[in-house]
Amino acid sequence: MLARWTTTRAWMLLSAPSRYIALLGLLAVLGGSAYADVALEGRKLPMKFSWVDCQPNCRGWVSAVGIVTADTPGAFDDFARDYQLQGETVVLDSSGGSVNDSIAVGRRFRKLGMVTTVGVTVLTHSAHGKRANVSPEAHCESMCVFLLLSGKLRWVPEQAHVRVHQIWMGDRADRARAASYSADDLTIVERDIGRLAKYTFDMGGTGDLLALSLNVPPWEDLYELSREELRLANLITTDIVAQQSSPNAAVVELAAKPVQDRFAKTAAAASPRQERYGGTAKSTRGALTN
Repeated sequence: MLARWTTTRAWMLLSAPSRYIALLGLLAVLGGSAYADVALEGRKLPMKFSWVDCQPNCRGWVSAVGIVTADTPGAFDDFARDYQLQGETVVLDSSGGSVNDSIAVGRRFRKLGMVTTVGVTVLTHSAHGKRANVSPEAHCESMCVFLLLSGKLRWVPEQAHVRVHQIWMGDRADRARAASYSADDLTIVERDIGRLAKYTFDMGGTGDLLALSLNVPPWEDLYELSREELRLANLITTDIVAQQSSPNAAVVELAAKPVQDRFAKTAAAASPRQERYGGTAKSTRGALTN
């Protein structure tokens, strides 16, 4: 059985209109290696979207866990058909994935004006029923960082790990240093770097994020961004008004919102055509190692 303990309360306020989220330190942290193993396995699987409902005391959020693949944009479109996601929050825990598909998903998030953060959804059960919280002990790595950037508002808790890496040919990322590359391969990488740069600036990111990411080859460990670097990259856009908590406390809880408002009246747009190179699927991705 997983152990559970709670910390003291803290509350944080976003520097934005009241329609956005309140940040409240009300954390349930799960202890032991079993929790870490489950979270790691989830980050290795294709990205899964799920709605977390914590009515009646707080607003829900979207949990996005796993690797971005060619199927992820379509999976998000399917998910979005059942919910009204305008202005909602996405909680990310991901090892990255496909560059172009991450860009496609990030643009969907921005079009919906979604808020992004890093965390793992934790469900606990008590005599009063099921309760949902967000643990900050989570990872957002490689292309996940650019999904984080897509939020209209962005917040990274102190305990979260945000790590960057160069993009690389997806079929050779695990043996990047030893693999052979053609001129066509280099053209694909250069083109996708250009796309990623345009996306970064479209989302309000900075050259610091690109410089930090493109400086780390895939055969080296991912580079973890400091709090200062997160702000330089514009990955944090919230202001903490007050905090009274232990060093382990940080969580996202959302203001109450009527359940019926979350269901979409119209279907989301169909997923775009997946790009293919020379008749075979080729793309760059970030490294998926920890």
